[in-house]
Parts: sequence; structure tokens; C-alpha cells
Amino acid sequence: MSDSVHILLDRLDLETLDSNLFRGHSPQDGRPRVYGGQVVGQALVAACRTVQGRLAHSLHAYFLRPGDPSRPILYEVDRIRDGRSFTTRRVVAIQKGEAIFSMSASFHAEERGLEHQLPAPEAAPPESVPSNSERIDEALAATGNPLFEFLKALERPIEQRDLDAVDPTRPRKHQAPHRVWFRAGGALPDDPLIHQCVLAYASDLSLLDSCILWHGVTWLDPRLMAASLDHAIWFHRPFRADEWLLYVCESPSSASGRGMNHGRIFRADGTLVASVAQEALMRMTDPLAI
Repeated sequence: MSDSVHILLDRLDLETLDSNLFRGHSPQDGRPRVYGGQVVGQALVAACRTVQGRLAHSLHAYFLRPGDPSRPILYEVDRIRDGRSFTTRRVVAIQKGEAIFSMSASFHAEERGLEHQLPAPEAAPPESVPSNSERIDEALAATGNPLFEFLKALERPIEQRDLDAVDPTRPRKHQAPHRVWFRAGGALPDDPLIHQCVLAYASDLSLLDSCILWHGVTWLDPRLMAASLDHAIWFHRPFRADEWLLYVCESPSSASGRGMNHGRIFRADGTLVASVAQEALMRMTDPLAI
């Protein structure tokens, strides 16, 4: 098992404090606040620890306060309902006695039924482009920009290969769907719940970029204040998060200082395995200057 997978599984392996109470930790890698996908993934792990024999089919979450990476996060699970076909859990993430995140998750007993899906878009194979880590190394060597030094130091247990990469130091408007291949950085255990939690962890990567890149803005713009407000995932079909998955992200709208982002996640064979939606704060101090 690779070091990056060890890191990822360790990050998701919550400490059990009580039957409905768990504790997680964040990397000390220079981030000013906890990565949102980590909180989503850890909260889903907490919910899964209280459910037997069912996989998650959806989760709906709100980011309430920025998480502090230097402090542990407590996850409190409320066992709302255990039904014949569906199980419902509510999870609240807490730091310093205050809720920083809340999530409702629903689990479903396996059933057969009518099936259809939208087709996957055309996409070059992941091997046709460098990994995001390789791009960061090349940019750092070429420019010495401290931004790339910061990005290189971040914990990166998910391998990404961006088919529609935008240079953050020279942004351009990108208003078409944004396609990114991703997978865990090594082989994962076979438990499908682990693969769902890893996908949840990865689902916050690249998604918010869709609404800000539409306007040719990146994280480097000093006028931009951006943060995830909510996050939803629907799991449709089986998948492995240690095999290549294509994340197709797009932004249908932005208004009132908020941007909407939609994502569809496909297996390499074109099977749609999950859908994601997120609204983000995208406040500009001088929006008329865009």
C-alpha cells in the first residue's frame, strides 16, 4: 500500500469515543482552514460506523464555520431512522463547542429497478496529460513562485490529471465543462463504504473552480473571497475510488455573491457512478473590475 493511501486511510479512520461520537484529525500542511472534502469524508465515515449492511445513496451537507486544522474535530451522529429499506443519519462536526459542519446521509438496501444515464463526455485518457503534482513541480522549477511551493507542500492523497488545466498565474475564462481524472494514490481495501468515503473526500477538489473560472478568476485574485457553502452527493452505481474516475464539473449560474457548481463522476468505461452539487461563496470586493 502506498504512503499516500496510508495517509488517506489514516485521515478517514476516526477514533471512536462513544457509540455515536467520533474524533478526526487534519494535516498540518500549511492550510489556513480544514479542507472541506476531508470533513465530508470524515462525516460520512462517522455515519457509516452506525449503519449495518447498507451503502450510502445520498448526503446533503452545510459548511457552517471554517475548520481549524490545528484542533481535532468531533463528529456526533444522530440515528434518526432505521427503516425497512432506508437508514437516515445526521452528523454534526464540532470544534471549540461550536458546529462547523452538518450533514444528513441516507443509506439504502440494494434493489433492482429501471436504469438510465446520460452519456459521459469525450475525454482523453488520464495518461495523456501530466498529473497535477507534476504540473506543480514544473511550475515551481520554472517560476519559483511561492504559490507553487505552498501547493507542493499540501497533503495530496488523491492523484489528479486535469484535462482542462488553467494556469492560476495567468487565468483565462473557462466556460465549458471542466474535466479532471482522479483516483486514490494507491490500492484501497475492497470495502465499498471505504470507496464511497474516499470519493466524498475527493469530491470537493476542482468543483468550486467551475464558477470562478467562468469569469477568468482564480484563487490568487486578492479581490476574491471563496468558500464552499453546501455540498451534496448522490451515489448511483458501484465503483472503485482507486481506479480512474472522470469528474466533469460545470457552473450553470452565479448570482448574489454565490456560485452554483454541478459535477458528474464517471468510471473509465463511461458508467455514471455519482452526481455532486455545491453552492459556493464567491464574493468579489470589486466585481465591476472583472
